[in-house]
Order: sequence, then C-alpha cells, then structure tokens
Amino acid sequence: MWKLSEAELREFGIHGYVVIRDVIPPPILAAASGAIERVVDEQPPPEGHVGHHFYWLSSPDGGPLPALFYDTPLRSLAQSLVSPGEIEIAFDQLQVALNIPPFSHRPGAHHLDGYQEGHQVPATFTMLAGVLMTEQKVENAGNLWVWPGTHRTHAAFFRERGPEALVESKGYPKIALPEPSQVLGGPGDVILAHYMLGHNIGGNYASERVRQAVYFRLRREGHQHRWRECLCDELLEY
Repeated sequence: MWKLSEAELREFGIHGYVVIRDVIPPPILAAASGAIERVVDEQPPPEGHVGHHFYWLSSPDGGPLPALFYDTPLRSLAQSLVSPGEIEIAFDQLQVALNIPPFSHRPGAHHLDGYQEGHQVPATFTMLAGVLMTEQKVENAGNLWVWPGTHRTHAAFFRERGPEALVESKGYPKIALPEPSQVLGGPGDVILAHYMLGHNIGGNYASERVRQAVYFRLRREGHQHRWRECLCDELLEY
C-alpha cells in the first residue's frame, strides 16, 4: 500500500497540498484518456469556446474514470492522510476539467469549493484529489493555481467569524493571500490538496494543447456531521 512519506506529510501540513509523481499506472491512464475523448466527442464544448469546460460524471457507475481512484495507489495515498479514518468519494461524482487554449487569463484571487446559492449548509469535503491527464510542466498551460498555506489562514478566519462565514462570503473569504503557485506535472501525476487550500483556474496561453485533469472530492467518513468543526481546525480530520 502506498503512503505519503514523512516529508510529504509535512509538506501537506505546511503548504496544504502535495504533488506525487507517476501514481497512475500507464494502462489505467490510457483507458481514462480514451474515456475522456469519448465524453468530449459525445458532448463537445461550444464551437469557439476557450477556457474551462467541465463534465460532472457519476463515480458509482464504474468504468475507466472512477478506476483512477479505486484501482490505483491514489486511494491509499489519500487514505494515509486520514488514517485511521476511512476516505470516500464525496457526492458520488467526479469532475473532468478541460482548459482550452488560447485562454489569456490570470486569476485575481482564490476561492473555496462548496458554496451553493440558496443553501445554508455548504458542500464541504476533506481534500481534493486531482489526476493530471496531460502535460503541464510549464506555467500558464492550463495549470491549477494554488495559494500555499491558506488552509491555515482560512481556519483562523472561520475560528474568528464562525463556519457560517463560508456561505456569507459565497466561497470567497477575504483573507491575506501569499504569492500563488502553479501546479506543474505530467500525465499520471497526482495532487492532493486540503479542502481549505485557496485555488483557482489559470490561463492556457503557453500551450496549444487542451489541458485535461480529473478531480475527485474526497471526504473522511462522517465529515458531513462535523463540517463546522473542520472549517475551524484544519487538521481535525488528518
């Protein structure tokens, strides 16, 4: 069983995320790439569209895309962050995320997932797991942007304002931000990111290729019963 090393655990605790190389075996990666091609062929983005385009798919349906989590070391790596708790896919869904060039965009700030208009209980989770499906070894090639350490800053914000401040801010808490980083990697690499790590979509103007990634929102079992406490304590579920 794969586990994060002590150095990787420290990196996650300090920065709120860690990138692990070559997690997905090539046959599973190839099958997932083929599944993405079929989804895009069946439901193509609007003609001329650039920037982000998402597909939300059911994870219990099985197939090559859920296999990226269930049939690879990704599951045990995520599990090692919450052990002895159990990890599961939240909301029974996965996200295929495209970033279509040329997209000359630089995010001005971060956001947190989970805010839903008209809902007082946000759809929080424990961590985000992202599988890079295409080459993203240079910046501004559709990379995910992250603001390191903001999982800790957000927890302090929610301790002061209360967990309801996530809904009140509509997923955009006003906190002091460090310099952002762009996640770099290649096909089969994985990012594990704390739920409260500030992040956003970057531009894709240094590449001529559509950026592809598959995201799983993961939660420790029982998370939905302690989401308020989790927002105020960034290590509660770890």
